Amino acid sequence: MNYKRKKSYWQQDIKKAEYGKAAFKGLALLSGIAYLFYDFFLGGLMFSPFLVIYLRIWEKQYIKKQQQEFCVQFKMSLQSMSSALNVGYSAENALKETAKDLSLIYKKDTRIMREYTYMIHQLNMNVPLEQIWKEFADRVGQEDVSNFVSVFVAAKRAGGDSIEMIRNAVKQICEKIEVKREIEMTMSAKKLEFQVMSVVPFGIIFYMRIAFPDFVEVLYRNFLGIFVMTVCLAVYAGAFYMGKKMIEIEV
Repeated sequence: MNYKRKKSYWQQDIKKAEYGKAAFKGLALLSGIAYLFYDFFLGGLMFSPFLVIYLRIWEKQYIKKQQQEFCVQFKMSLQSMSSALNVGYSAENALKETAKDLSLIYKKDTRIMREYTYMIHQLNMNVPLEQIWKEFADRVGQEDVSNFVSVFVAAKRAGGDSIEMIRNAVKQICEKIEVKREIEMTMSAKKLEFQVMSVVPFGIIFYMRIAFPDFVEVLYRNFLGIFVMTVCLAVYAGAFYMGKKMIEIEV
């Protein structure tokens, strides 16, 4: 029986080399913590079970970054599609024109280009455009994409001035994506400040160990010292977790 974890849509782009680099960084971090708090370099091996947690957190952050980049790419595609619709292209031809415009901006291996290339292939195979967009939304699993597809499908079924409805939906979704980007840029300074503050406790302990080794020697190689350092590490971990939650804002 195969117990291998099935990769999600966004996990598929993570290469093994990137996982390897993340694992190396995780082991280095755990070894540094073991040295600073327990005076034991090989303690990183003792903390190795926490490497799984580290990799899960890293994977989540990596995927979030991918999704943010894709969100910007999708916005560009919608703007291009809106322009094509404004000059009189049908929805099908607008999709093809959008793919051409995106090819001038993004490389072939970019996620948005792979998706549009596949959708054009489906269109050439006479797959209904509504089905193409629905499958695209199911694969990506992003709210902005699902919202656009819902409006697109409803407009096509309603008939009438469906192109105008699609253009209005594109405008609203692009505005929403732009607001998200502005919030992320505003929070980037706070995130950088949080990262710096997260390193400060380690810097202080390292400085104390180098400058005043005799002063901190009492915290190592005895039960009471190990207990105190473990409590300090637990408090730091709790504060770090709370800080991460505070700077992570979902729009």
